[in-house]
Amino acid sequence: MVEQEKQPGWWKKEIFYQIYPSSFKDSNNDGIGDLQGIIQKLSYLKKLGITAIWLSPVYASPMVDNGYDISNYQKINPIFGDMQDFNELLEKSHKLGIKIILDLVVNHTSDEHVWFQEALKDPSSPYRNFYIFKKGTNGNPPNNWRSNFGRGSSWTKVPREENTYYHHVFSKRQPDLNWENKQTRQAIYKMINWWLEKGVDGFRIDAITFIKKDQDFASISPDGNDGLGKVKRKAENRPGIGKFLKELKEQTFKKYNAVTVGEASGIKYDELNNFIGNQGYFSMIFDFKYADIDVESGSEWYRRTKWTIPELREKIFKSQNMIQQAGWGANFLENHDQPRSVSKYIKDTNYQNEIGAKALGLLYFFLRGCPFIYQGQEIGMLNVQRKNINQFKDPSSIDNYYRAIEEGFSEKEALDFVNLRSRDNGRTPFQWNDKKNFGFNKGTNPWIEFSENSSKLNCFSENQRNNSTLNFYKKMIQLRNNSEITNQLIYGDFKGEEKLPNSVIGYYRGKDTEIVVNLSNKKQKIRKKATKVYLNTHQNLITESDYLLLKPYQGIVIGVD
Repeated sequence: MVEQEKQPGWWKKEIFYQIYPSSFKDSNNDGIGDLQGIIQKLSYLKKLGITAIWLSPVYASPMVDNGYDISNYQKINPIFGDMQDFNELLEKSHKLGIKIILDLVVNHTSDEHVWFQEALKDPSSPYRNFYIFKKGTNGNPPNNWRSNFGRGSSWTKVPREENTYYHHVFSKRQPDLNWENKQTRQAIYKMINWWLEKGVDGFRIDAITFIKKDQDFASISPDGNDGLGKVKRKAENRPGIGKFLKELKEQTFKKYNAVTVGEASGIKYDELNNFIGNQGYFSMIFDFKYADIDVESGSEWYRRTKWTIPELREKIFKSQNMIQQAGWGANFLENHDQPRSVSKYIKDTNYQNEIGAKALGLLYFFLRGCPFIYQGQEIGMLNVQRKNINQFKDPSSIDNYYRAIEEGFSEKEALDFVNLRSRDNGRTPFQWNDKKNFGFNKGTNPWIEFSENSSKLNCFSENQRNNSTLNFYKKMIQLRNNSEITNQLIYGDFKGEEKLPNSVIGYYRGKDTEIVVNLSNKKQKIRKKATKVYLNTHQNLITESDYLLLKPYQGIVIGVD
């Protein structure tokens, strides 16, 4: 990292690209993407223009939750390669000016982690206090908390021990670490600093708002037919979490001026200063309030909403305004936990193509904060329609399917809910070309089925067409980081435009740069003069006197008086 980048806030100009290793590029033809595959594609990422990679977990893991169940934090999973491969990736990325941030998962480990194995082996072991063990009540778990994956208790009985249970917010194969124990925290900090010493540039921090549980461990009012209540109500962003997060920052990230991106669900806007203010716990956080617009807040996937464009606009504006008052944001449409954005946000299926993909890209990319691109988003990849629950790999998808049935929905309805929201949508192999297996590998069946809904959505084909989604993303990246309006697009204030048609979202960056997007299948006439057109999703912009006429799903970046 050059000296200038070590100054406070160096990360504000970064453009992040999330790689889901299993599905990015398979170099050894075993059906699973790997580190050497990523190394092979660094030149692609450099040409795309991104400046930082967020690498989803590559640590040792039984892969029950696709790597978010870690059995050894300081070892690379052999399916991805080894530490030598990681060191090569880090070195070659840095030589290209691309930073690397890792996924940091410290709410829980795998049940195969040596800490948990020692805790199970000997109740008097110091590792017993590394996790949360409690006695049950009358042969039942300690309370009625439901797992965050949507089905079943967040407690699992300890084998060969009478009336003893361990806690897990997520899968039973992911026991929660006990952050109340100082020795647990110190072991975590030691591991984090080991990676920072190695030279990684920071972390995306997984499920971090779950590390503090209410210590009364009391049952709550049921919110489903199963008699359970969602664990979030007692284990997400609970009072006292600030002590842990402040210590985490002081003991690790602050020492290395590392960038930190918190997956901080459950945060209220009036708490943002604590998280991303001048003395905040993290550099930036993801705000899920408009990303989760399609489901009721904090609910299972069968609780769908009939959201509107004005509601989306309101949520984006509020998010931007509140984050702007406190600090910096991490802006995204997709990640490994989200469905594909074109399938999710574009209501007219006739525009679930590169027209819709470019409109959405332009809408979010110039919001105040760092843009995050998820692999495949830049070529407009779409959701997959699976016909049977047995086709899903994601444990939360399976749990949500059976939970919906328990709540009275039919199998078809349950499958529809899961197809819309499944995390497997974003985990299908990347489509590099139009050859066999889309260039992901040399022909071995991948670990998860391909998305074959459009063979045209691949890098090779899109690179040939100037008006493709891929080339549009390249133009957006250049405009943000290497243009005459770069300072406005990175550092300029955000101000939402209120006087626009219901289906149009517009906002200013700085005083005289505006982003305007029509999110409908109808032409929209807006009263506005453009002094300059910096970027346009379409070939032309129709002007009539003091008006602009936007075609369906047309978006523009313009200069205004």
